[in-house]
Amino acid sequence: MEKGHNYFMKMAIDLASQNAGSVSGGPFGAVIVKDSEVVAAQANRVTVENDPTAHAEVNAIREACKKLGTFDLSGCILYTSCEPCPMCLAAAYWAHIDKIYYAADRYDAAKAGFDDDFIYKELSKPLSSRKIGIEQIMPIEGCIPFNKWVQNSDKIDY
Repeated sequence: MEKGHNYFMKMAIDLASQNAGSVSGGPFGAVIVKDSEVVAAQANRVTVENDPTAHAEVNAIREACKKLGTFDLSGCILYTSCEPCPMCLAAAYWAHIDKIYYAADRYDAAKAGFDDDFIYKELSKPLSSRKIGIEQIMPIEGCIPFNKWVQNSDKIDY
């Protein structure tokens, strides 16, 4: 049997469904594939790990990076049971994931009590209008680490 998009998406949805019926986390699953082989398959573990960043996609990215020995997941595809939240989407960009396929969308998630759309809307607002106050202080001092980074000839770019 050839493993196509539906095969890998079913894996992600099955992980989400199994997790939804447990106390391990939330109803989300993610699978990372490279060259038609599963590199990582993870579910949401926010509540069991007391970690608000332990979303299925982030967990799968962490596992794939460890297994492949790299922080660059170019050539990989992410299958996720739900449209990634802004954090997971950003993580996929940082990891250089080639493509993302998702099943349910952010509005489906909101109906189940996971209002990721709220965060998408917050990010489009000016800083002064966001729910969490955000204000820049010490901008000159804050650039010191970047200046050191630029001058570091031994750094590993990412």
